[in-house]
Amino acid sequence: MRIAIDAMGGDNAPKEIVLGAIKAVKEFDDLEITLIGDEQQIKQYVKGTLPNISILHTNEQITSEDEPVKAVRRKKNASLVLMANEVRDGRADACISAGNTGALMSAGLFVVGRIKGIDRPALSPTLPTTNGEGFLLLDVGANVEAKPQHLLQYGIMGSIYMEKVRNITNPRVGLLNVGTENGKGTELTKKAFELLSNAPIHFIGNVEARDLLNGVADVVVTDGFSGNVALKTIEGTALTLFSMLKDKFMSSTKTKFAAMLAKSELRNLKGQLDYSEYGGAALFGLKAPVVKAHGSSNEQAIYSAIKQTMHIVNKDVITKIETDVQHLPKQGEM
Repeated sequence: MRIAIDAMGGDNAPKEIVLGAIKAVKEFDDLEITLIGDEQQIKQYVKGTLPNISILHTNEQITSEDEPVKAVRRKKNASLVLMANEVRDGRADACISAGNTGALMSAGLFVVGRIKGIDRPALSPTLPTTNGEGFLLLDVGANVEAKPQHLLQYGIMGSIYMEKVRNITNPRVGLLNVGTENGKGTELTKKAFELLSNAPIHFIGNVEARDLLNGVADVVVTDGFSGNVALKTIEGTALTLFSMLKDKFMSSTKTKFAAMLAKSELRNLKGQLDYSEYGGAALFGLKAPVVKAHGSSNEQAIYSAIKQTMHIVNKDVITKIETDVQHLPKQGEM
């Protein structure tokens, strides 16, 4: 198993990326990781010789301020671009970056390439649920606008991932909408509902945003605009909730004592609401696994993203997607 990682991408690069990679190779004997970035900076955090970690040196990187498409085309030696090259040229089975999301999507499209039959890749994180199982939300921003057939493809790709990687038999696929009744929503959701109803998946119909964290579905499909709003709302609500709890618990001696007694439970709750614990957001629809780790990823989040990526490769999710989309009707036939 060979994974290429952009060591210079993210708020905590390269330290947390390197530490996460080291943790992974120590646990998995069959894992080989190529860290791509400034060798001098990377080596600060590599103690001794690790035979399963190699470094591909480059001084160039893509920042959050760069315009994604232009950066990928012009910065040929950027760590993120060289990472995608490793996959394209067969030296790596998959790649991971916590860097510029738009640049990673561009590199995925222009360097790694799309699966034949998939119109647009979908950025797909696993988000927390109250039962601890989590659900897959796609798309969350790879494509702001979408057509009905895109949502159909998202549903199929998401269903394959949850079945193969998360081991969920017959995963429930829901369509994010403003109500659960049939016929609700826009022309996009109405047509997507029809297509998903006839797809070879367990489609349960429309689902509302308020029910997402209750585990109403295993896979939820929507356009990138709505998905990104939902993602940021969930993330922001969790952060605000814990900020409010902290303020309340620190308000008096009595509440501070209560916080000490509930420390373990609060830590577990925070972990349950932290979607980085589930790994990164896979870009489904590409010829090889490309995973976007959270920009603020720490060692544990990078390790989780690596573990998730290994599952995608081991379960041969890409081949299964390629096979299934060939049986879908073409756009003109819908």
